[in-house]
Amino acid sequence: MVDLVAHTDGACSGNPGPGGWGVLLEAKEGDRVLKTRELKGGEAATTNNRMELMAAIMALETLERPSHITIVTDSAYVKNGVTGWIHGWKRNGWKTAAKKPVKNVELWQRLDEAQKRHNVEWKWIKGHAGHDENERADELARAGMAPFK
Repeated sequence: MVDLVAHTDGACSGNPGPGGWGVLLEAKEGDRVLKTRELKGGEAATTNNRMELMAAIMALETLERPSHITIVTDSAYVKNGVTGWIHGWKRNGWKTAAKKPVKNVELWQRLDEAQKRHNVEWKWIKGHAGHDENERADELARAGMAPFK
């Protein structure tokens, strides 16, 4: 059975400032990588959290067919938001528990929509801790940011 894994990362130079996102997509069979695809992009004026969200969004939106995919992120903001907080935000009309508008609401809504057509498993890992795939996603994010610096 082939498994899809997306290693995602965001980067920002200044917060806000120029930013980038990166995705290392892998098709795997067991521990063997069958195929990889790299994605990257950026914006001139953004935040790190927005770029972390964009990486996850692009990983999902790039898939042409409904898929089972594991998204590996070093962003607790993305992982906790999409697996927990988002349910309350939606119930509260995209307001926080403090009745304030959710930051980056348009990206959270886009991520919510993108994951509907897939079976997504979310996994958090510590960033900059020697995970080769996470380091590659970070390199891609920094490359995505480069044209905007």
